[in-house]
Amino acid sequence: MAMAMGATAAASWAPIPAPARSVLGIILGGGAGTRLYPLTKKRAKPAVPLGANYRLIDIPVSNCLNSNVSKIYVLTQFNSASLNRHLSRAYGNNISGYKNEGFVEVLAAQQSPENPNWFQGTADAVRQYLWLFEEHNVMEFLILAGDHLYRMDYQKFIQAHRETDADITVAALPMDEQRATAFGLMKIDDEGRIIEFAEKPKGEKLKSMMVDTTILGLDTERAKEMPYIASMGIYVFSKDVMLKLLHENFPAANDFGSEVIPGATEIGLRVQAYLYDGYWEDIGTIEAFYNANLGITKKPVPDFSFYDRSSPIYTQPRYLPPSKVLDADVTDSVIGEGCVIRHCTINHSVVGLRSCISEGAVIEDSLLMGADYYETENDKKTLSETGGIPIGIGKNAHIRKAIIDKNARIGENVKIINVDNVQEASRETEGYFIKSGIVTVIKDALIPSGTVI
Repeated sequence: MAMAMGATAAASWAPIPAPARSVLGIILGGGAGTRLYPLTKKRAKPAVPLGANYRLIDIPVSNCLNSNVSKIYVLTQFNSASLNRHLSRAYGNNISGYKNEGFVEVLAAQQSPENPNWFQGTADAVRQYLWLFEEHNVMEFLILAGDHLYRMDYQKFIQAHRETDADITVAALPMDEQRATAFGLMKIDDEGRIIEFAEKPKGEKLKSMMVDTTILGLDTERAKEMPYIASMGIYVFSKDVMLKLLHENFPAANDFGSEVIPGATEIGLRVQAYLYDGYWEDIGTIEAFYNANLGITKKPVPDFSFYDRSSPIYTQPRYLPPSKVLDADVTDSVIGEGCVIRHCTINHSVVGLRSCISEGAVIEDSLLMGADYYETENDKKTLSETGGIPIGIGKNAHIRKAIIDKNARIGENVKIINVDNVQEASRETEGYFIKSGIVTVIKDALIPSGTVI
């Protein structure tokens, strides 16, 4: 049974301030999260649960804290209540940083007489709050995405930005030819300065975007395998450069990746590439989200590990009891806190907080997000007497290649196995969607006993 629970560059007269007090972290919460729907039906994209115990937002916030960046804003505009609640409980009283100045705050989109619009894109979101950001006595703005899974030391990123005297530094992933066609690619000169951009190029245009990735630190052998670099959507801007770009040079630009940064290269600013050669996944779709979660069960080494002692992923302390596994067969799975698992079979799955799985159930290749609360014995008694269905997975249910969102009530003898191999379906009134062949049961949904999906 396998279960799982920089050095700073110095001027001749004074040291450059450490990131903790000289960098402001700005995490972009993204738009409506339509590609992740229905997981974003009742929550902002960064608040979507991840890896049994966490939420997506915990990844960039933890990367910041582990990199001594302790002043952090999170920008969002959709369904932000659960995100606010999570950040307050997880980080509200636990951030100190330099002179106890650390914080993690959510900034929601708001309309004003000067700007009656919601956020129109990544650059527009930052522009609308520049009045607040520029009040901070910092040297750089670190722009991050809220829906990526990776572990990165931003101190090295910031150090490279300073050492190359860059105006903007873009984090870049090395790519092989097959994967490169799905990304925005960048071309660099011999000093790692970005000189050209191409969005999802094909054919001859793709070949023209090949670069010598040894310039950015890859060894010769790997550079041959990975002759392209793609933007990760992660940037360091010098503060004064950001202010001028968004206010003066490109006051109408909405997006960093497609407008502001290419425009900055055209007007002669120094835009550098910084290579990140590690695991990184954009989990903005149901399929990518599903694969990233199940990737943490991979043997012998998961795609992304939550067990890195030197760079932990933080989250909300919930003070839940240990999970209880009673005569169950559990293999190659990750089990969150506070679960009650009875006489069932679980294989290659991720089981979230407070999950209750009943006798005879079979869970395969699935992600169960668990529950926000436990039902009381009186609740269960009332449900039993009235023919209701308790939160959790009912007796003899069979779930395969599915995502079960929080507080779902799955009845007895239910089969969620995509019996007809449907790739896309919208059954919101029945409590589920199918995207890329993955059945996703909506939060708080009720699937009656005997249902076959």
